Amino acid sequence: MIEDMKSRRSLLIGSATTLSVAGLGVVLGSAALPTAARAATGNAAQDIQLLNAALGLEHEGIAAYQLGAESKLLKPEVLKVAVTFQSHHKQHRDDLIAAINKLGGKPVVAKSEADYAKELNASSLKSQADVLHLALKLEKGATNAYLGVIPSLGNPDLYLFAARVASDESFHAAFLGSALGEPIPEKAPMFG
Repeated sequence: MIEDMKSRRSLLIGSATTLSVAGLGVVLGSAALPTAARAATGNAAQDIQLLNAALGLEHEGIAAYQLGAESKLLKPEVLKVAVTFQSHHKQHRDDLIAAINKLGGKPVVAKSEADYAKELNASSLKSQADVLHLALKLEKGATNAYLGVIPSLGNPDLYLFAARVASDESFHAAFLGSALGEPIPEKAPMFG
């Protein structure tokens, strides 16, 4: 029985590794999938459009955390978390840009910090709680956006990437909700 469990574990670990490499092949530009296979799957133009929409969300998230960091409203320990979350969004941005380029698209560029400040109503941020509520709203929206985009992606290799980013966004939302003392939702699913 123990040998059987070890065999199953090895099979699962091997399968997970293979899926991870293949799933990130397009996103990170590795050679995990042959070029012909990448070109033959899905609708590249639609995927580029969807990935650019996600990239726009990442640009907005990066800007929101920058506004919060520069607001001088955050306590040092909260600022540290905000900067960490911003670095996650920067990695998502970079991965999306790589995927869009790999698919032959042109990544959308970030707006100016002033444009984001206006769109996010930064002048209304008067306290640390205001900054955290804004971040929570954006993280929840991003989680739902990534989950919602998965069925629309034409290239199945992008599903894993979108799911992983949705997981990051939901972690951010859970952490922020906890920091704000929000109750845990009584019913699932919480996102999607």
